Amino acid sequence: MDTSKIKRGLGRGLSSLIGEPKVEIQKNKLSISDLIPNRYQPRKNFDEEYLNELTNSIKERGILQPIIVRKSKGNDVKFEIIAGERRWLAAQKAGFHEVPVVITEADDLKSLEFAIVENVQRHDLSALEEAQGYQRLINEFSYDQEKVSKFVGKSRTHITNCLRLLTLPEEVIKLIENKKLTAGHAKILVGLENAKFVADKIIEKKLSVRQAENFVKIFKAKKQHKVTLVDPNIKDFETNISSKIGLNVLIMNKKNNKGKIIFEYKDIDQLNKIIQIFKDHY
Repeated sequence: MDTSKIKRGLGRGLSSLIGEPKVEIQKNKLSISDLIPNRYQPRKNFDEEYLNELTNSIKERGILQPIIVRKSKGNDVKFEIIAGERRWLAAQKAGFHEVPVVITEADDLKSLEFAIVENVQRHDLSALEEAQGYQRLINEFSYDQEKVSKFVGKSRTHITNCLRLLTLPEEVIKLIENKKLTAGHAKILVGLENAKFVADKIIEKKLSVRQAENFVKIFKAKKQHKVTLVDPNIKDFETNISSKIGLNVLIMNKKNNKGKIIFEYKDIDQLNKIIQIFKDHY
């Protein structure tokens, strides 16, 4: 492991976490069946293509970097993976029976720290998985955003922006997890009251991030325009016309009393009705 790279990229690297006082380190080999996944693993999705590439690499060169494990709390004969779950999965696909490990003493907090450090340092986590990992540090181990920032060596703004993704509706978060929306799209949706509606439109129209940004700007502008131009008298006039012709009517009046009237129709019959009204009266 390139420890200098880790120290440059993170507030605390794996090497510093392992090397802290009262942490016993033991290098060994264990049977693949003796290992179980890390329950604090922030990564939820393992890219199949990358996993296959790693499997081929392991077949050719073996496992160059040991898997970090701790004794399992729930099973005395098993070891829980702290860092290196993807190497363990690839070793299974490669047909290995044993893997090199580093056995260390680590509590639940350190286990989560290990997993986050390794994944963030390698840029392996999606923005959503990264946010969920930070949120667990905050919720379960009383970290605040400043402490998370120092821990991973990223700015406080980066941490805040990551965590804002978790404020999205659950339906939108599912779309991100299923890779129907990118992190770039997700950031645009944060703070929108109609985030699910916009998300569905992005998917339906296959909008790029730039196109999605423009769509949201237009939508916000229309909404603001409608809010600022609402006048009780005009609203009554809209209602009166709508009740007489049976169609929705929108009057957009500017401050200089210029504007436009919009008649909404849903089918050809309603369009013909509008045309006939004008023919009959004008």
